[in-house]
Amino acid sequence: MRVVLDTNVLLSGMAVRGLCEALLDLLFDSPSHKVVLSEHILTEFRRQYREKFGMTAEETDLAESFLRANCELAVPNDVPPDACRDPDDLPILGTLVAGEADCLATGDADLLALGRYEGSCILSPRQCYDILR
Repeated sequence: MRVVLDTNVLLSGMAVRGLCEALLDLLFDSPSHKVVLSEHILTEFRRQYREKFGMTAEETDLAESFLRANCELAVPNDVPPDACRDPDDLPILGTLVAGEADCLATGDADLLALGRYEGSCILSPRQCYDILR
């Protein structure tokens, strides 16, 4: 299964113990799953990893290097501005389409309200974890 992780799921999975960490472990430990990200997601990850979680530049570089080595990068497709309520979420939907992902794991209420986009499902981290397990 090809899965896009939004920035907050990615941050939670990399920085704290819990469900998102278990989801990342499940995705990275299985050769049948692939995490798809974009430069947009990685840029947001890098900024918030330092600001919100207080990681050092070295810790941030290591985390980003791990993600680049273990994820596929997609260039987000253009998405119509009316595709979702929050314009900041358009690059996430664009990554979902460009990466030909089966689903997006997100905690974002605006994205979850869509349920599906361009044939891909939009799931909470719990839903995604339960399906992959």
